[in-house]
Amino acid sequence: MVNFLENICRMIGKMQRTIKMSVSFSGSGLHTGAICVVTLKPAPINHGIIFQRTDVIGNPIIHTTVDNVSHTSRGTSLTENGVTVHTVEHLLSAIFGLEIDNLLIEISGEEVPILDGSAQEFVNGILNVGIFEQDEAKYFFEVKQPTSLFVPETESEYILLPDEEFNVTVLIDYPSDILKNQYAALSSLSQYPTEIAPCRTFVFLNELEYLAQNGLAKGGDLSNAIVIVDKKLSKQEVNKLADLLGKPHLDYEPELGLLNNTKLIFTNEFARHKLLDLLGDITLASLVIKGKIIAKKPGHKANVEFAKHLSQLIRKEKSKPSMPLIDIYAKPVLDIVQIQKLLPHRYPFLLVDKILKIDENSIIGLKNVTYNEAFFVGHFPNEAVMPGVLIVEAMTQVGGVLVLNSVPDPENYSTYFLKIEQVRFKKKVMPGDTIIFKLELVNPLRRGIATMHGFAFVGENIVMEGLLTAQIAKKE
Repeated sequence: MVNFLENICRMIGKMQRTIKMSVSFSGSGLHTGAICVVTLKPAPINHGIIFQRTDVIGNPIIHTTVDNVSHTSRGTSLTENGVTVHTVEHLLSAIFGLEIDNLLIEISGEEVPILDGSAQEFVNGILNVGIFEQDEAKYFFEVKQPTSLFVPETESEYILLPDEEFNVTVLIDYPSDILKNQYAALSSLSQYPTEIAPCRTFVFLNELEYLAQNGLAKGGDLSNAIVIVDKKLSKQEVNKLADLLGKPHLDYEPELGLLNNTKLIFTNEFARHKLLDLLGDITLASLVIKGKIIAKKPGHKANVEFAKHLSQLIRKEKSKPSMPLIDIYAKPVLDIVQIQKLLPHRYPFLLVDKILKIDENSIIGLKNVTYNEAFFVGHFPNEAVMPGVLIVEAMTQVGGVLVLNSVPDPENYSTYFLKIEQVRFKKKVMPGDTIIFKLELVNPLRRGIATMHGFAFVGENIVMEGLLTAQIAKKE
């Protein structure tokens, strides 16, 4: 099994974060209308973001993963073991925007309070109690090649590109004369508290009938949502909607524009809120991203499909072996002199320079490839390429050290290879390359026989892999 932390990059200089002390928020849910209290509590390293329903017997937990998404109509809901929490996106967006990794979120009902329809109160509350850096590096998924996703049902499109930092651009397009094309961009999460968090959710007035008939928006009003009037409705039609929603009647006929002359915080507040929602939904991919996202016509359903796409990319990356996270310049476990005491090989056939790490089940070794190697004289003299069989030989020598490590007196033993299988060469090895070999035992050593799965890396690239079987025997 390849270690997860060796397949997802470590964020140099950035540590995991939680909050210094608990903070609570209270209010009605946007769709249920029920009053609920949410309390954020500090959590230990590698805990992640977890909801806990305190109103349900046993206080069950709900993990914030895309696999737990159960509903995306007018909000994102999570369900685990039959227990649900609704409308999580604004709170998760605040958590993402403030780069918090570990929290326990206790919730006394089934829906996160809508508050003012933005993430601002969550951000303010978290900043008031303070953020604490923990003693563990933050890990992230680095986008290494462009990828895209198109969601036909909503005509949404997402493009993921390599970039040195995380940044997002959102474009929205509605068939409305009031809300036309808009875009919003976030070039750094440091801008989130002031540029994105204050932006409120919005709804078209003519959508309210559908919401009311489906038991939604019971907690919605002009204090927590921007209502867009883009189609002329009579006072009677508006008051019919008011009755469906249990709201007071209007004594006027609304004009086209924003209901009750609501003032926008930003001219592109609608696009910024869609960006806010997107950040909340991609939190469900469960890992920080190093790359650029361009989202066209995002919405909760499409956002979740994109989060699933991200999760698949992350899982694929986890399953791939990658170069071990190790300092090749640190003092080695075994240097060349110590290696010669274990192995019978000598120049020009000693092909391992250092052992960087070794334990009962694995080993990491290093080979510096120089143009002075004897084999370059006759092997591809006009295009210096290290022979593949010698890469295999170098790997077997590293594996031999691993097997010898199983006995208390390795100088009295030799290692002989019985089988070399499933060898694949992926890239050429050239002068100037440094090869890192990593081998792991497939099964525990039995009767002096060991099977090892080995990988050879140059930089982040695998240049060779294979399955090696060796026997250890006492010298005669």
